[in-house]
Amino acid sequence: MKKLLFAATVLSAAAIGPGFAQNPLDLNQPPVGKAAGTFMIRARAIGVIPENNSSSITVIGGHVSATNQAAPELDFSYFLTDHVALELIAASTRHTISAQNTAVGTFDVGSAWVLPPTLTLQYHFLPQSRFSPYVGAGVTVAFWYATNPSNPPVTHFTVGNNVGAALQAGVDYNFSGHWFANFDIKQIFLNADAHVDALGTTVKARTSLDPLVIGAGIGYRF
Repeated sequence: MKKLLFAATVLSAAAIGPGFAQNPLDLNQPPVGKAAGTFMIRARAIGVIPENNSSSITVIGGHVSATNQAAPELDFSYFLTDHVALELIAASTRHTISAQNTAVGTFDVGSAWVLPPTLTLQYHFLPQSRFSPYVGAGVTVAFWYATNPSNPPVTHFTVGNNVGAALQAGVDYNFSGHWFANFDIKQIFLNADAHVDALGTTVKARTSLDPLVIGAGIGYRF
């Protein structure tokens, strides 16, 4: 379902732009659009939805699960051309991690924060129109920190940093002057490896988090 949502967003981003360009809204100011050599900064509210695919836990079996989370996000874009931009995305979220259906039952492992800066190369359709959809692809580096083990049986755990690919689609709406409304969706392909000290032994866990990140916010083009 999440991948279908991402695919639908990509297709609609490419499809709705031309329709709106042919019938521009009657606003007081013409759109400033996007242009080579300019910067854009956006602030979004995002929802991070891990998929928790293909997980495994040594010794005790079962699988790993990380909770959904909401957070603020900032991104910075630089337009290499009117159509092509580089975007750096930064946000940090706290997730509760649990081990489920293991040989000793289901239990909370603890919580951890992740900082996953993401750099994408984007193509912006209709950069001079009010509605300007875009697609992008890039890389995410996930830094895990501030791990906090739950009550026994877990006494300590760590999550290793990792690198993954990212796909992106969205649309900007130039509603007034240099101000833009934005909707954005990213599918990140990211594994996580954890070492958990519990029940007098060290357990290794691996999961494909593959989070879907959905965001909406506002931006300003300099």
